[in-house]
Amino acid sequence: MSKVEEFEELRPLLFSIAYRVLGSVGEAEDAVQETWLRFDGSATRPTSARAYLSAVVTRISIDVLRSARVRREEYSGPWLPEPLLSDPYQDPARSVELADSVSMAALLLLERLSPLERAVFVLREVFAFGFDEIAEAVGRSEAACRQLLVRARRHMEAGRPRFAADRQERQELATRFFDAMKDGDVAGLRDLLAADVQLVGDGGGKAPKLANAVVGAENVARVLGTVFPLLIRIDVSFEPHEINGQPGAIFRDRDGKVLHIMAVDVLGGQIQTIRGVINPDKIGHIGPVADAWAIDREVKRARRQPN
Repeated sequence: MSKVEEFEELRPLLFSIAYRVLGSVGEAEDAVQETWLRFDGSATRPTSARAYLSAVVTRISIDVLRSARVRREEYSGPWLPEPLLSDPYQDPARSVELADSVSMAALLLLERLSPLERAVFVLREVFAFGFDEIAEAVGRSEAACRQLLVRARRHMEAGRPRFAADRQERQELATRFFDAMKDGDVAGLRDLLAADVQLVGDGGGKAPKLANAVVGAENVARVLGTVFPLLIRIDVSFEPHEINGQPGAIFRDRDGKVLHIMAVDVLGGQIQTIRGVINPDKIGHIGPVADAWAIDREVKRARRQPN
């Protein structure tokens, strides 16, 4: 097998590691590309390409995350991960861990960890790497890696979401939610939302956001039931789509350009959190991006006009 073939076979795993460490599709793709350049430039072939390439992409991702954390602290408004439509790496033996670890809720919990803790947690808990491989990847002893994992588990378990509903139940609830939102059915929305539901929007200062944070079923139902019928009136459409392993939707303008990505967390038969990403820098990998400011102006005009 050639180097190219060997690398391409492992590319889905490398991206999946990098994305979980970084929470960014673009940065993960860059980390994978840098990993290839180092692999291609190496004069020797490693005994295990999987171990070698996983270690390289992990080290690159740790370095990127250290600088990214500074930028995120200065981010305008709430920071959310870049939406992922599908995880390229599949492992039937670890499907539950893979799905749970890629959700936006889990990625936001990972933000609480140090870069080393995050890398160790991802390699061990999600991908089941041995401590010898993890130690090589992060440049620490096996004993140190075990301690890093203990601390990471403690942080994660303190607020770790549990998506107990099965896939069909989640999708059925999400379908009812999006139908009610489209119809402006405030009462119907209220019935689907948890009492302490949160609506969070990420515009990054580069797009009009729906909200920094709206809390409570009544408030969230009123916001969604008011805004989205107006979007429908100006020919904004949406298609249900799994986002980061959870129910969600892609919103597009009349020309089919991506306007907004929404993901919902379902817990206990109700919608617990609604997250919207409209920052154009975070949705460009999905397709051409709509002019959100122009859409915002149209919505305001529609609001002033009778139906």
